[in-house]
Amino acid sequence: MRDVIVIGAGGGGPVVAAELAGRGLDVLLLEAGPRHAKPREEWTHFENDANNPLTGYLRFGPQSRDKPAWFRETPQNSFLWQLSGVGGTTQHYYGNCPRAYPGVFAGYDGADAANYDVEHRFPFGYKDLVPYYEWVEATLPVQTAAMGLKEETFFRGCETMDIPVQKTKTTLGASYRPQENAILQPGGTAGRTTDASKLTFPMATGCTFCGYCFQGCMQPARAPRNQFAKRSTDNSYVPLAITAPAVRPSAKAATLIADAFVTRVHTERRGSALTATGVTWRTGSGQEHREDAKVVVMAAGCTETPRLWLNSGLPNPNGWVGRGYTDHHFDWVIGQFDRDTDSTKGVGSSARCEFPGYGGLENVGLPPALQAFSMTLSDSGIRGRYGNGRGATGPWDGPAGRLIGPELKEVLAGGINRLLNVLVITDDDVEAQNRVVPSVLPADEHGPIAKVEFRQRQRTARTQRNREYLAKRATQLLRGAGAKRVFRIDWAPLILHVQSTMRMGLSEQNSVTTPTGESRAVRGLYIADNSALANALGGPNPTLTTQAVATRTAEHIFQTHFGGSPWVRAEAPIVSTDHRISQALGRLGL
Repeated sequence: MRDVIVIGAGGGGPVVAAELAGRGLDVLLLEAGPRHAKPREEWTHFENDANNPLTGYLRFGPQSRDKPAWFRETPQNSFLWQLSGVGGTTQHYYGNCPRAYPGVFAGYDGADAANYDVEHRFPFGYKDLVPYYEWVEATLPVQTAAMGLKEETFFRGCETMDIPVQKTKTTLGASYRPQENAILQPGGTAGRTTDASKLTFPMATGCTFCGYCFQGCMQPARAPRNQFAKRSTDNSYVPLAITAPAVRPSAKAATLIADAFVTRVHTERRGSALTATGVTWRTGSGQEHREDAKVVVMAAGCTETPRLWLNSGLPNPNGWVGRGYTDHHFDWVIGQFDRDTDSTKGVGSSARCEFPGYGGLENVGLPPALQAFSMTLSDSGIRGRYGNGRGATGPWDGPAGRLIGPELKEVLAGGINRLLNVLVITDDDVEAQNRVVPSVLPADEHGPIAKVEFRQRQRTARTQRNREYLAKRATQLLRGAGAKRVFRIDWAPLILHVQSTMRMGLSEQNSVTTPTGESRAVRGLYIADNSALANALGGPNPTLTTQAVATRTAEHIFQTHFGGSPWVRAEAPIVSTDHRISQALGRLGL
């Protein structure tokens, strides 16, 4: 019997695995998708090779690319962008690590307290989570982003908006600042040359400004895996978990098995409590395996965790398993300039603007195919051509909607390095009608598939108010930066930054887990991915908060089930770039 089985090696699962393996527990980490152990042999920088949702190496699918991607039922005119594989969706994220706004936590009494989702606050205070933020920020590590011309252009616009520069990690008011990113600062020759022969480790360290964050990070060349610039969990927490004894003498290395799709969580009744006992998983070749454990941690993501819960027949007494499917009501406002912005170059996103109570704005650089995709995924239709009630007008140029045909060609032909993309990241209300349920479509080899029910145009008045406010602010920013034309796309649901489908909360009536991350219905069964988050965080990217909460949950597991002591306030974290981890990875041939 294992001490702990963790289901999912995405953004949250490896955090629990690394922390508990570091305390000497026997941890099994299972991942449904592939393990890209040697990305320089498996990956390219070609966009279609990476991001094609059916055949790309960064897709939601099995290890073998000869097999089709796994299917989900999603609303029309939307795109659910989540990845399988070790590292999960952090394989393609931009490393953005802002903290949640204090206003989304219990006990917040600022003057703007009523501006947030007051029905779905976190069940503890912001100050309670700060030590866990600091722990994760040191472990990854999180650093002020490396920046270039597109960030300089973004900040030029911010300077015209009558808001100050933010100088702390805690957001208390409208402000702008460099991103806090989980991307190593460039060192040595990195950032100083484009000569590939000089961008090898250790001559170059950290970010080499290659511009391919979204295709997975494998820079600098020849670097040990834990020294790759972007701190996705396949580069940070997973190496820390599988080499745990190298940095903590009493530790036990976690066991990682990829291509292992968990199909059932097992339980038994012990006294009056239904208790988790283990899991069954299925390999890509169809073999089934079962192992038991004292504790089971679900970290398969906001769509697959509730799917597994429901497919396992676990209780759902208040009906909230899978409900509250919350993304950020993204929109996309794009400026066209008559000078270079270097939009495609360097770190993908390194500047942001905060508007607590509404959400935030950030710059996003994209390679060509994704740039075109971003300008054609619209809920309005072609700009000015449909009478569907969308296509709103405002301070941007013309009606909102997708660019297509001659207009798209003209904008792209002007040079994508003369564009500046501003992503609108709205603070959304948690809404019970948005949810994951079993689809009535045919099941796949792992059981009934997930159906996502998502009502794009029926979000709350506050959520829609936030989006409109931020779209106007984004336009103001771009005008201030000197854009000669500004386009608002009115994005259809690009479903990422998903949160809250197994939410922790103050009330037993609308939450699935206790404040410690343990499910209310099954003892010894924990949730440690984005689905455990209580709300939309005010707008920031959820990865850092998920990892801070997962650290807190790991500490609780260690205390409650194994008689251990908490460590976050008592010890110093191990930085995941530690050279002892590099050496241990070398001994493993990784």
